[in-house]
Amino acid sequence: MIQTSKYILPLLISGSFCLSAFAQNYSLEQCKELALKNNVAIKNSRLNIQGAEQTKKEAFTKYFPSVNASANSFRSSKALMEMTIKGGNLPVYDGNPANLATATQFAYFPDAGISMLKNGNMAMVSATQPLFAGGRIVNGNKLANLGIETQKLSASLSANEIRLQTEQYFWQIVSLEEKLKTIGQVELLLQNLQKDVEVAHKAGITAMNDVLAVKLKRNELAGNRLKVENGIRMCKMALCQYAGVAYDSTLEITYSDTDFKLLPAPEVYAVDAPEAVKQRAEYQLLQKNVEASRLQTRIKQGELLPEAGLGVTYATENLLGYERHYGIAFASLKVPVSDWWGGSHAVRRKKLDEQVAVNNQVNANEQMLLQIQQTWQELTESYKQIRIAEVSVEQATENHRLNSDYYKVGTVSLSDLLTAQVSLQQAKDKYVDACTDYMTRRIRYLQATGR
Repeated sequence: MIQTSKYILPLLISGSFCLSAFAQNYSLEQCKELALKNNVAIKNSRLNIQGAEQTKKEAFTKYFPSVNASANSFRSSKALMEMTIKGGNLPVYDGNPANLATATQFAYFPDAGISMLKNGNMAMVSATQPLFAGGRIVNGNKLANLGIETQKLSASLSANEIRLQTEQYFWQIVSLEEKLKTIGQVELLLQNLQKDVEVAHKAGITAMNDVLAVKLKRNELAGNRLKVENGIRMCKMALCQYAGVAYDSTLEITYSDTDFKLLPAPEVYAVDAPEAVKQRAEYQLLQKNVEASRLQTRIKQGELLPEAGLGVTYATENLLGYERHYGIAFASLKVPVSDWWGGSHAVRRKKLDEQVAVNNQVNANEQMLLQIQQTWQELTESYKQIRIAEVSVEQATENHRLNSDYYKVGTVSLSDLLTAQVSLQQAKDKYVDACTDYMTRRIRYLQATGR
């Protein structure tokens, strides 16, 4: 069986760790924590939540009066109002109203010109408190609250995806590291075999072709080692980039399980599929989408209802050469009569959008149920592949042992022994692939069931 302990991995680390002279150990959980902390998708999710919270605060301000202030000042090259009073003879009043119509004395009054509004100043402050807005303010605030919940659920989905991708990188690296260990074991076997073959060749027991065949196999194995090492390095770099941290080749990770054969059976994780669907963030997100569609319909309906409010205005002006201050209280009522015709069609369209959201929810729920069943089948199949691979490793190990013994006594050829070594290496690689695939399938099933 393959033993698991430590694997060299330049993994997620901050700048302060990079300065350390000693290698740091990181478990799978620590890797996921670093990825959740530094990944760009998580950072954007936090910003989206903050944006939704600001939208909620903005919607809450609609409950309060709206205040407007304005100020105007003008200077004109000539008066905006000009008038002339015609002059003439005015009767002299002697104090007796009866004599005014038959007065005999007059006073001359010349023409008089009057100009006004050549300059002036005006300032005004108005506050309006909405009393009824067709439910748009209330529903707008509900929609804003819903926006925060939606962003939090979206952030949860992003976190799940990051956990999954981090595990995939992690187990892919573990798989390659285990294959590298297997290559090291085969290299040691070939090294010893080459010594034996060279001794046999010098003794005249075997031909030079056998020596060349072993050297060729060692060269092939060296090429495979190079490919695996490059694959490990690229996977590590991809993992570090995904986590948003600098690549460092001096670090180590630890795999908590002591042996692949300790992997729990799929039945440990089994849950009821219909109930598991309700635990998923996608299910809750679809519900929020339906609720948001209904609120948008109510807001559209509110636009067709009357809008009422109360307000006060305070104004000060200086237009005729002296200041005036006054206040006004008013009530307003707005009825969107001309909007009823077109608005009725807009409301119907919103109701159709509601039905679309409901249909999408039903369809997505069915797809999630199928996904749970599919991931469960993949998990159980992967576990069976581990058991099959275990048997293959045992058979390949025994086959190699027998061929090695038979080769020493000369009953099998070198080609048969090399073939047995290749079969053993392939069997061990398949076993490692089956185990790491099972770990990835496990988290897929857990996420599909809302865990």
